Amino acid sequence: MLGWFHRLMPKEERFFELFRRHSETIVAGAKELRAMLDGGEAVERHYPAVLAREEDADAITRDIMLAVRRTFITPFDRGDIQTLIGAMDDSIDQMKKTAKGIVLFRVREFEPDMRLMGDSIVECAGLLHDAVPCLRAISTHATRIGKICEQIKEIEGRADDVHDSGLTRLFERCSPGNAMQFIANNEVYDHLEKVVDRFDDIANEIQSIVVEHV
Repeated sequence: MLGWFHRLMPKEERFFELFRRHSETIVAGAKELRAMLDGGEAVERHYPAVLAREEDADAITRDIMLAVRRTFITPFDRGDIQTLIGAMDDSIDQMKKTAKGIVLFRVREFEPDMRLMGDSIVECAGLLHDAVPCLRAISTHATRIGKICEQIKEIEGRADDVHDSGLTRLFERCSPGNAMQFIANNEVYDHLEKVVDRFDDIANEIQSIVVEHV
């Protein structure tokens, strides 16, 4: 009877599979957002895909939250699982907000620094995807996880510098008569910076989990 009951319960491995799938949606969403920054027709072409990937991520997040409630033994602390998947979901939520801001303000031409920030987002997403499988054996992969998290932090720092210099150049280039152009582009810069910041939040949470298990 007890064996039958346990077979009905979600297994620990399911968490890692769900985290993997979520990280894949983040990578896909990041690439679609970066494609939007090519401008012109690429905005409308890739915008729906960003929204679709965010919906996929939301569904996976719900599955993880449900599994947390139904599983007796989780691979690591329940609160850490919820915080980590929440941080991961925040990153793709912010991608969606960025895409919607671009469409709302009808931005079709993008600054080179915006595309650089888009590249940073794709790079952070790829590093997160590399880190997630390592969570199956945290003690074994602690050093690798730490290096990946530090790489994400370094990218976030560089992206902040790109944001600041790009915004300065935009301000200097926009005349008083182009105030709306500055406002619209400033909004895009702000959203892109927040996406990269969300990856820094994820790295912090992963590092916290590693500290608890090593």
